[in-house]
Amino acid sequence: MEILWKVEDLFKEYEIKSEFERKKITVLKNINLEIYKGETFGLVGESGSGKTTFGKILIRLIDPDNGRIFFKDLEITKMPESQLRKYRKKFQIIFQDPYKSLNPRICCGYTVMEGIDGNKKEKIEKAIEILNDVGIKKERFYDYPHQFSGGERQRIAIARALSTNPEFIVCDEPTSNLDVSIQGQILNLFIDLKEKFNLTYLFITHNLKIIKFIADRVAIMYKGEIVEMNKTEEIFKNPSHPYTFKLLKNEI
Repeated sequence: MEILWKVEDLFKEYEIKSEFERKKITVLKNINLEIYKGETFGLVGESGSGKTTFGKILIRLIDPDNGRIFFKDLEITKMPESQLRKYRKKFQIIFQDPYKSLNPRICCGYTVMEGIDGNKKEKIEKAIEILNDVGIKKERFYDYPHQFSGGERQRIAIARALSTNPEFIVCDEPTSNLDVSIQGQILNLFIDLKEKFNLTYLFITHNLKIIKFIADRVAIMYKGEIVEMNKTEEIFKNPSHPYTFKLLKNEI
């Protein structure tokens, strides 16, 4: 299988300052993994385990302290922003809370248009097409985020990510703020879009039921480290790490 992403010995720590002391907290350590083109790679762990930080570091929204990141055999770890810019459209991110990630002063159509190349007419036509792909009718092109439900806002966020014609999307807890009835609709949408646009996902969540439904392979993260990684069905049938057992016991 073609390797789309490769991470070697990734390490990240943050310094926390208080009135009386400074201390460093390790967020990620010894992260080594590969993500194959066309797969949905799940990343599971409890809140604070480092999942979101990893997703942001992978696409260089945050810089690692040590380690190497390769996109299609090209090392981007320390690539200057001026050079990285031409690759950025190839990888996007969808955040947990679409209301916070969408600009409340920009209508949904223009939000999607921002990532599209071409003249204004071409951008509008393409934005309408993408919004239709995610289930937003063209009649709502000029509506603002507050006029949509939570599920609809997440659909707009997905459309915005698709607007740059990416190969890879980090999905950071994209259903956790949604009602259970809506979660299923959004998950099925992710599956349909993956096939239609030949996408690869890093799907970050604390919910093992979601991972079982959507992921091809999964890594279990505990306190900033990958403690287990395997095909999804094997993780559920034959977990090998005590933390994975704990997650499964609490989930099922």
